[in-house]
Amino acid sequence: MKSFPSLYFTNLFLVGGTGLLTTYLALYLGQHNVSTFWIGLLTSFYYIGLLLGSKLGYHLIKSVGHIRAFSASTAIVTACVACHGISDNIYLWLVLRFVVGLGMMCNYMVLESWLNEQAAPEQRGRVFSFYMLTSYFGMVVGQFALSQFPQLGYAPLFLICIALSFGIVPISITRRIHPKPLKPLQVSLWGYFKRVPQSLTAVCFAGIINGSFYGLAPIFASQAGLNAKEIAMYMSVTIVAGLLAQWPMGILSDRVRRSILLRTNALVIGVVSLALFFLPTQAPLSYWLTFMFGLFAFTLYPLSSALANSRVDDEHRVGVSSSLLVAFGAGASAGSACIAQVMTHFGPHALYASFAMLTVVMYSLLTYINARQKAEQPEPSDYVAATSDITSSPLAATLDPRIEEKTAQEQLLVVDEDEDIDATTLPDDKQTDKVN
Repeated sequence: MKSFPSLYFTNLFLVGGTGLLTTYLALYLGQHNVSTFWIGLLTSFYYIGLLLGSKLGYHLIKSVGHIRAFSASTAIVTACVACHGISDNIYLWLVLRFVVGLGMMCNYMVLESWLNEQAAPEQRGRVFSFYMLTSYFGMVVGQFALSQFPQLGYAPLFLICIALSFGIVPISITRRIHPKPLKPLQVSLWGYFKRVPQSLTAVCFAGIINGSFYGLAPIFASQAGLNAKEIAMYMSVTIVAGLLAQWPMGILSDRVRRSILLRTNALVIGVVSLALFFLPTQAPLSYWLTFMFGLFAFTLYPLSSALANSRVDDEHRVGVSSSLLVAFGAGASAGSACIAQVMTHFGPHALYASFAMLTVVMYSLLTYINARQKAEQPEPSDYVAATSDITSSPLAATLDPRIEEKTAQEQLLVVDEDEDIDATTLPDDKQTDKVN
């Protein structure tokens, strides 16, 4: 905390504001009887913006530096938030969500590359753990703040703009030395899928489930009869559960095969989703059920990452971590729109019915893939706590405490498109572990 207070506070305001915006837009459109499909599409456009924003962020940071890039991106995001109060045109809002995604990716790249470069190797784990804590805390604060505005007028938009504006201040006046310019990283997604098929399959489903939850769970709670404060509590309980589950799941993943844990998570998520689908939506019961949902749904990504990183050499860790983020974002962007369409035809409870069916497919695919592979060998310290949302750029691979700073910097180079990353690149003693 003492090392990077400006970056931590910046991240707190940034995530708090954008988390509040996501829930506000979903509830506002639901209150005005806008189709759930359009609400899901808004979430999809945000994730598409995140996926495509890495290129823009790289060129912007390279051209003007980290602080100027952050200030410019945050100013654009703030302007987009304010534009939501000018017009209710849904097509304009789609564009605004896409632009917000682009800007937020640039901001995450600034923060994460800064932390990665200047955190001492022996402190990187603690530095990034606190970074994740500020992300979770910001999301929770944003949900509770929205509960104070049940009428969903313009006040929440003002509050979001205030939070984003405050987020510029700490990083603008920091006395820390600026980090070095970034170097681009290209990822061969299919090549890494052949190496770690279980991990990429699981993380894709994690993107669908987690991305749809953030965008559509407020609509489910609202149409199920919960008031503004109960909706805020519903979202916050789920997020807090994801935070609390990180450390115990990390310990468990060092003792139990992670492929088994992934399939177990899928089963539990499916059972809890069925309970949320069939049982009446009453505040105390729903809180307990969504708490269980958060425990297992929000640990899918770090479990997948741990499994993938136990199957590759250090030289491929950056690439495989970036592939995981791309798969997560692709799942979130496509899944939100599809599940929203299902909810439009079958009602709000179809959200959890969809989750239940997805977990069946996920469990089946993971079982099939695992049957074709040899048992994995668990390695300690492979599990790294992560947020449940894609609040990380493709540069987040370099934040992984498992990756030495020298290795991370070497991997942030342009990779030849024809680079062969099949199992033959592994040493002879790891040929048997070439897939997860």
